[in-house]
Amino acid sequence: MKNQDKIKQLINRREEAAMGGGQKRIDSQHKKGKYTARERIDLLLDEGSFEEFDMFVEHRSTNFGMDKQHFAGDGVITGHGTIDGRIVFLYSQDFTVFGGSLSETYAQKICKVMDMAMKVGAPIIGINDSGGARIQEGVNSLAGYAEIFQRNIMASGVIPQISAIFGPCAGGAVYSPALTDVVIMSDKTSYMFVTGPKVVKTVTGEIIETEDLGGASVHATKSGVAHFRADDEDEGIMLIRKALEFLPQNNLEDPIQTQCSDPIDRLNDELNEIIPENPSEAYDMKDIIYTIVDKQEFLEYQRHFAKNIITGFAKFDGFPVGIVANQPNYLAGVLDIDASRKAARFVRFCDAFNVPVITLVDVPGFLPGSRQEHGGIITHGAKLMFAYGEATVPKITITIRKSYGGAHDVMSSKQLRGDLNYAWPTAEIAVMGAKGAVEVLESRHVNKMTAEDAADYIAEKEKEYTDKFANPYEAAKFGYIDDVIEPRNTRFRIIRGLKTLAGKKETNPPKKHSNIPL
Repeated sequence: MKNQDKIKQLINRREEAAMGGGQKRIDSQHKKGKYTARERIDLLLDEGSFEEFDMFVEHRSTNFGMDKQHFAGDGVITGHGTIDGRIVFLYSQDFTVFGGSLSETYAQKICKVMDMAMKVGAPIIGINDSGGARIQEGVNSLAGYAEIFQRNIMASGVIPQISAIFGPCAGGAVYSPALTDVVIMSDKTSYMFVTGPKVVKTVTGEIIETEDLGGASVHATKSGVAHFRADDEDEGIMLIRKALEFLPQNNLEDPIQTQCSDPIDRLNDELNEIIPENPSEAYDMKDIIYTIVDKQEFLEYQRHFAKNIITGFAKFDGFPVGIVANQPNYLAGVLDIDASRKAARFVRFCDAFNVPVITLVDVPGFLPGSRQEHGGIITHGAKLMFAYGEATVPKITITIRKSYGGAHDVMSSKQLRGDLNYAWPTAEIAVMGAKGAVEVLESRHVNKMTAEDAADYIAEKEKEYTDKFANPYEAAKFGYIDDVIEPRNTRFRIIRGLKTLAGKKETNPPKKHSNIPL
């Protein structure tokens, strides 16, 4: 064969591989409102930057007539490229080839690109659209999944791992995304579950639709498995790119500071009036967040889950930070099981990748009740305490209003190695609210009074308690609050604090690993 013929053969084989399972299956994918695996890569990466690995890999199975069906690439596209000029590695599952089902060689391709990402120290992105294990390959397919899981575990906290679910993700396939840092699901076209509706009906008798069992809405609002719910794949791909803006290439690097035209000394006079006079009245913590961050840009993480606490990424003077904030507009900002889990995971995520944590506090305490106690609020609340206490990144805490009881300790207090702990003049830092405190302290005395005398006495004692404890100055007197700041100066004080803490070095005692309360 002549050289030109060999080159022509290569071009033809590349064109054939690029067609995946063929035009008919590509058309079927488009009819479902989904992109193909290659289209997703083209949308995600900088134009012309994709370099593919293993385009000509094929499966080796001969079971159930599989020896008669071969497709170049075997159902997954792997390689590397750039996003905003930064190197990333990725794999994109191709539903047009055997329904995107995972074979032994398919798994080997994914493992190869994950190993490369670890060697280079660059993020790994997985785009999931797969029917699960390739049944024809039996245990080899299961072993392939386990090989991927092991690499997810080893990469955890070393390189950022992002999973996008743009189609089916069921059975063993769900555990790889669950081990990654960011999970994005597309609404109405993706789902995740360990066992599908048919198995659920057979085993339990429960009849449930696919969307209700494991759709994007369910995992974004109820389970917390999905960190972002995208309206469609275009938004999902945008979210991948956006999330990477706030993360470094790996755990040995710092996030990238970008140019910022938003003045660092911008004063926000509206913050001086934002807290209601009535301490029981709600307000939206997001109004504060959007006011103080660069250009009012805030990428909220798990926006639809445990809405009593806010987590997400923003920038101050171009430098990425993670924000954790109680939300008094939802359940009064109380800490419960889901809020504790959500915030703990986010703090550890930030700490793993050298992202400073800004904490905005307005918390009346932990949610009481048998459901919370029986559900393990003690253990789950301890997760958040553990996450803050273990974190060595710069930590700046601003107490906005309430900071009561154990919840005060948990929310990045000075005793959990908070670096800079500030408070607004509206802060109330105490063991509990005045009403509850007086009930505990004065109950015996009040019981001996008439109703009218008791009411006057209680009001007097509540005022006395409020004047003494429901303010930031008692905590500041002991050095637990570094400064009481004017609300409108919050942005400037945070930026100055971040610059001060830029060279922070703090280490934990040598250990194999910690035993976080799981």
